[in-house]
Amino acid sequence: MTAIERDLERARVASGEELNELVYHPAPAVLVALLDNPALDETKLTLLLSRKDLPLEVLEEIGVRKALLKNYAVKKAFLFHPRTPRLLGLRLLKDLYLMDLVQFALSPAAPAELKRYAEEQLVARLPQMPLGQKITLARRGPARVAGALVLEGHAQVMPIALDNPYLTEAQVLKALAREKVPTVVVQALAKHRKWSQAYNVRLAMVRNPSAPISIVLTFLPQLTVSDLRELAAPGIVPENLRKYLLAEVNRRMLASEKHAAREARASAGALMPKPQDQESAEEEKTGRERERGSDGDRGPQKTDDEA
Repeated sequence: MTAIERDLERARVASGEELNELVYHPAPAVLVALLDNPALDETKLTLLLSRKDLPLEVLEEIGVRKALLKNYAVKKAFLFHPRTPRLLGLRLLKDLYLMDLVQFALSPAAPAELKRYAEEQLVARLPQMPLGQKITLARRGPARVAGALVLEGHAQVMPIALDNPYLTEAQVLKALAREKVPTVVVQALAKHRKWSQAYNVRLAMVRNPSAPISIVLTFLPQLTVSDLRELAAPGIVPENLRKYLLAEVNRRMLASEKHAAREARASAGALMPKPQDQESAEEEKTGRERERGSDGDRGPQKTDDEA
């Protein structure tokens, strides 16, 4: 009998310390044989799933054995493994408890697709959640969940969600892109110390039809002329706001023309001689003329012999 054959036999009947040692065996076949061992309880199976180098074929074998995944701790360890097969992960994610689902969505090691699905599961559960859980998610939930809680506009939840460290500008813009955004959401964003300073957020608030005109007008001076012109095109914003946009564009253009005129006058003035320079030049010219005149008045001088 070869060494691998002996290990296979041991894997099916081992217990105690011997079983603990076999959990770290390098051969995938031996690890699969361990799954048939009656002594492999949920603690040992969770220990096996803690191996980051666990071969994919072992994970796939665990995934198809429903009896092994009845235990919640095993199911969680299986889902959190970085090599968990995609389809099995999608099927089991809905069974995670709320905060475990949050932890999975924030896990750097989790595949991106599974993380997105976990966020979707959390958002889908929001309507049935009590206020306390919503506040917890607003404080610690992933970006998409925080964005959904902002959009709900709940007075006790929204301010916490706006301060969520995982909330991204993309999620804020996604919320503002909705046609029917609660006015309280726009007002909260306009007053928020972080999001009110983000240029794209300001632009989105001006574009949003739910934004009060008083808030919009405070943002117009900070927008570029090109963006103002784009927003002032027919059909983009309500007509009563459009006239303010056009007025702001005209104000900027007049201010630009006046500035250009002042610059031109300043440049022209720099090229002209200064008054002191003119006076100095005239004095110097007068001095030279006097010297020539004095020489002419004296005439030719006589020599000693002529005297």
